[in-house]
Amino acid sequence: MTVKSNDDVVADGIHALPHRELMCEPARKLRDTYAITPGAPLFRREFGFYCLEAWHEQGLPREANLAELFQYDPPGNHMLGQLGWCEAGFSPCFDVKIVEDRGDHEVEQDFAGRHVLYFKGRRHGFMPEYLDHPVKDWRTWEEDVKWRLDPNSPERYADLDARMATAKTQAAKGIMITQNLVGGYMYLRSLIGPDKLLYMFCEHPDLLKDCMETWFTLADAVIARHQAHVTLDELYLAEDICYNNGPLISPDMMREFLLPYYQQLIANIRNRQIDRNRHLYLQIDTDGFANPVIPVYQEIGMDAMSPFEVASGCDVVKTGGEYPQLALFGGIDKRVLATTKAEIDAMVERILPAMCERGGYIPTCDHGVPAEVPLDNYMHYRTRCIELGG
Repeated sequence: MTVKSNDDVVADGIHALPHRELMCEPARKLRDTYAITPGAPLFRREFGFYCLEAWHEQGLPREANLAELFQYDPPGNHMLGQLGWCEAGFSPCFDVKIVEDRGDHEVEQDFAGRHVLYFKGRRHGFMPEYLDHPVKDWRTWEEDVKWRLDPNSPERYADLDARMATAKTQAAKGIMITQNLVGGYMYLRSLIGPDKLLYMFCEHPDLLKDCMETWFTLADAVIARHQAHVTLDELYLAEDICYNNGPLISPDMMREFLLPYYQQLIANIRNRQIDRNRHLYLQIDTDGFANPVIPVYQEIGMDAMSPFEVASGCDVVKTGGEYPQLALFGGIDKRVLATTKAEIDAMVERILPAMCERGGYIPTCDHGVPAEVPLDNYMHYRTRCIELGG
């Protein structure tokens, strides 16, 4: 059904949002969350799972539908992707190959050009060790990496029409259209490595700015192709710029090396929106103690942040009170989920009523649910979320 608004703009989710009563329920619920609607029911979802094998051993059927079992909401957003997440959006990627045999271990070059130490024949169930990264200097950047970020490579758009047809169908139901991409710091870290990158900020700033200019050029071009078809509701940056004591680089370094590119990208996106009245939400995802960088990202209009890692000192109730215009996602301590039901009760009874009253909150683990969390504990946690979350 084609619906027109009062000014004859088609409310198809692209030229204008569908009327609220015509949106699907998950879309209404998620949009209420982003709008920080006090008292609105909390959206039900999880960050991810590292526990499924352990839960299968505890009796969870392998064919179990987790969304039904844990009463999650259907997705309220649709991600467009194509621009990386924890690594750069290479096209083509590096060849994946074994570069060294170390007996019980082997070193693999992964799709992002990193050399990674693994147990021989195993790629999951442990934390890999990164031994090397592809960008070491101007030569390696230009010869091995930069050309893989060409926005004009045709393979980037091979399935564009099919992807955009899906996005249009979702937009017509009011589903939020999210452009997710690797953030600047995460991108630089994946190219250079977390320790060497910190030296490069001081020793080779021009190289890093060329890397960021390339990041911007690629992101801007790909997003422009998407925006020819749909209106974006959200720009979602994977950043991981903090550790357990705060940011890995200073606010001044963020303003020099990251924010100018973010500001230009956001300005360009807003200028290209088909629906010029649509608010573009900006979400930043970072591990660690995120509070010190909140004011910096607010300079570019951050609306939402995740996942508020409790082990690093994050407290969504406290932060929610300090920043009433910020939507917060995460903040459930996975360590508590591994303890007792009484401790789980104490945690959720402190967090959920307060955040439900405030609005703008989605409870999830601050990372994927670990194997240490018993299935029975998690089932209890989900029951309490439903009871307390509206």
